[in-house]
Amino acid sequence: MSGETGDLFARRTDAETRRRLTPLAERMRPLRLEEVIGQTHLLAPGAPLRALLSGGELPSLILWGPPGCGKTTLARLLADAARARFLSLSAVLAGVKEVREAVASASLDRAQGRRTVLFVDEIHRFNRAQQDALLPHAEQGTITLIGATTENPSFEVNAPLLSRCRVLTLSPLSDAEIVTLLERALTDADRGLGRSDVRVSEEALRAVAGACDGDARRALGVLEDAVALHASRGHETVLGPEAVREAAGRRILVHDRDREEHYNVVSALIKSLRASDPDAALYWLARMLEAGEDPRFVARRLVILASEDVGNADPTALSLATSTFLTVERIGMPEARIPLAQCVTYLACAPKSNASYAALAQASEAVARHGSLPVPLHLRNAPTRLMKELGYGRDYRYAHDAPDGFVSDPNLPADLDEPGWYRPKPVGAEQEIGERLSAWRERRRKARESGSRS
Repeated sequence: MSGETGDLFARRTDAETRRRLTPLAERMRPLRLEEVIGQTHLLAPGAPLRALLSGGELPSLILWGPPGCGKTTLARLLADAARARFLSLSAVLAGVKEVREAVASASLDRAQGRRTVLFVDEIHRFNRAQQDALLPHAEQGTITLIGATTENPSFEVNAPLLSRCRVLTLSPLSDAEIVTLLERALTDADRGLGRSDVRVSEEALRAVAGACDGDARRALGVLEDAVALHASRGHETVLGPEAVREAAGRRILVHDRDREEHYNVVSALIKSLRASDPDAALYWLARMLEAGEDPRFVARRLVILASEDVGNADPTALSLATSTFLTVERIGMPEARIPLAQCVTYLACAPKSNASYAALAQASEAVARHGSLPVPLHLRNAPTRLMKELGYGRDYRYAHDAPDGFVSDPNLPADLDEPGWYRPKPVGAEQEIGERLSAWRERRRKARESGSRS
């Protein structure tokens, strides 16, 4: 009898040990679709996934969303709902060999009338050959493929495989959804922290949610660390936001150097500058720098914008942006933040004109449409006697010899006439340029109509 009691105690101890060693985020993983928090656009009654499952269907899927939004959990629950076996591979660790083994196992299941869901986490890490190895088996129905990715599948998943999967976009959890998740973890005595008797303030829960960028896994990890930290110090008071900040450490921003979120944030910076919104531009600049972006990359983008979007409305903008780039190269971070902030605020507040850039686009269209039209003879160089005899350079007039530095001779091939591609905007310094150019164009028009040269 005592031996049986000892075995029971050992089993309980082992279970408790496993529980303590299992992270809270894993313990709180939903066991039914009804437990999933968030993603209502997919799981609400009548939503795409709910409709598919109600009809007994589960096609191959690509689940695209940020970290901690529930991709793995959803894949497991979908397999359960479809009464399918769940096989999981990590694209970081697996190769073609592991894919073949999984497919062979799925083939045996299929022969016995059982369906298999093959879940490939971080499917964007598979190369083309590895993705191609999945293609025929997903197409034949040997496996129902569910791939999870944090990257845009349009860029990271092969087109043939992508065409055989439905892409479902998952959203980061809202702060309110994160708070609901944390409250559930605090009250759940079996899987969560309900046995700890810790009291957590509403402010602390909001602090956790605000620190985690919609990442449920990270939020539960921060809560677990904060509770452990609080308990280790023997606090009997309510856990507040100070413990959360200590547990969370430096906030991790969603950003990367060469993938979609990188380009999203850069795009937001450029468009805020173009929209003359210095506060928004500073926010996106800060986001990039805090996430570890190379300041030289930011400076290069500012040089481009100074010419493309400010242009001749404020010609000094390009000089400032170029100086900023050189300064950033020489001093590095963290001081490079200062000239970058100066340049960003200047460019945001500068008058804007893309007239030069737009004019070049029209000129390029004319080149594509007309090809290599002959250069007018008077504009051609004449380094040899033969060229001079052929009329090269004849009747060319040196503009600096003209009384006001202007000559009305045509400078384009005859087929192009006077297209007027460059249209200065009536803003900043470009307003004066426009007035001067308008007068010159009028003189050329009159000279052309009269057949005279002035």
